[in-house]
Amino acid sequence: MTKAAVGVVSFNVVGFDEALAMVLGHAADLATPATEVLSLLACGNRVLGEGVHADRDQPPFDRSTRDGFAVRASEFGAGSLRIAGQVRAGEQWQGGVLEQGAAIEIMTGAPVPEGADAVVMVEHVERADGAIRLLGERTIRSGENIVPRGSEAMKGETVLPVGTLIDGAEIALAAACGYPALTVFRKPQVAIVATGDELVEIDAVPGPQQIRNSNSYGLAALVARAGGEAVRLPIAPDRHSELEETIRAARRCELMLLSGGVSMGEYDLVEEVLQALGAEFFFTGVRMQPGKPVVFGRLPATNEFPAQFFFGLPGNPVSTQVTFHCFVEPLLRAMGGTAMRGPRFARATLTEEATGKPGLMQVLPARLTADRVRPEVKLVRWQGSGDLAANARANCYAVLPPAKERFAAGDVITILLR
Repeated sequence: MTKAAVGVVSFNVVGFDEALAMVLGHAADLATPATEVLSLLACGNRVLGEGVHADRDQPPFDRSTRDGFAVRASEFGAGSLRIAGQVRAGEQWQGGVLEQGAAIEIMTGAPVPEGADAVVMVEHVERADGAIRLLGERTIRSGENIVPRGSEAMKGETVLPVGTLIDGAEIALAAACGYPALTVFRKPQVAIVATGDELVEIDAVPGPQQIRNSNSYGLAALVARAGGEAVRLPIAPDRHSELEETIRAARRCELMLLSGGVSMGEYDLVEEVLQALGAEFFFTGVRMQPGKPVVFGRLPATNEFPAQFFFGLPGNPVSTQVTFHCFVEPLLRAMGGTAMRGPRFARATLTEEATGKPGLMQVLPARLTADRVRPEVKLVRWQGSGDLAANARANCYAVLPPAKERFAAGDVITILLR
């Protein structure tokens, strides 16, 4: 009996933008995750669960940004100023208020002496006989080369809000504020189920009609990078009872990803099994290429498990990864507490002409080359959505909208970063 004959699922194929809006809508309604405390250097790629606050003004003093001389700008014109002393980073000027007609030699990062309102760069002055004079037509204005106390952050100010994704910049800022540990959200667990009788594990020797289970590993890597904890389950064969057993085992995780078994073939059973378990389907396909058969829905809460979102991803590996970046990653990041955002899109100039497909949003493997002036993108030659080698040569995806059929070299298009 074919899937179409069974008729258990109401098919709902939607446009790309509508599908993404559905995912983001559910992401916005998620409950706040539980938290844990980790040492600062263990917090990379984690999401902040409690805000980080400045423990003192930043900077805690008026700070020089240059090696030079601290002066009163109003009295440093055509004449000279005598050098009254020196202050280095880590020192405090002990000579009291800056005297009239005087300058203090100062190093980058040092506190500006009281009374000075500018720092003139050392290369902008002539130094002779214990005094300095501005070179040529140089001028100096009040506030130049000084970062005022508290201008970066005031004591008690939130410098990293809840939901911030933590990277090197955030770790450095937390360290500057005296945080040896941070409160972060726990990682959501993501069950990964690869389906299909043709699959074998990667350490097996495939038969003539078999392929290795690459999707499970690719998805696990993408889940980890998106802030989740991947739980790889055994390959599920194309048999109703065994597939149902594996899906039930996946219920202990917050999110379930199934690859394969979501097309229209006789042995594509994923939607039937989910339907039998009471699933609600938000969409059962998206007008895009690759990735059209992608499914998004939710299994109901039971006495044993809370409600669980799931994605049925197409089995072809490029389709699997494209749909992950477009739909799974935004929901997964929100489940991990990240301030909600959609896929990371950018704009780049197309270097060669490309052909679109009317009625379908195309998200195609591409190579972005970016210099300081103009990011450029070129489609990668590929053999369809099973071409893992082409996908590995790509570093982004070119997004070709459905309303246009021809794209010329020089057109500026949207790209999906990954």
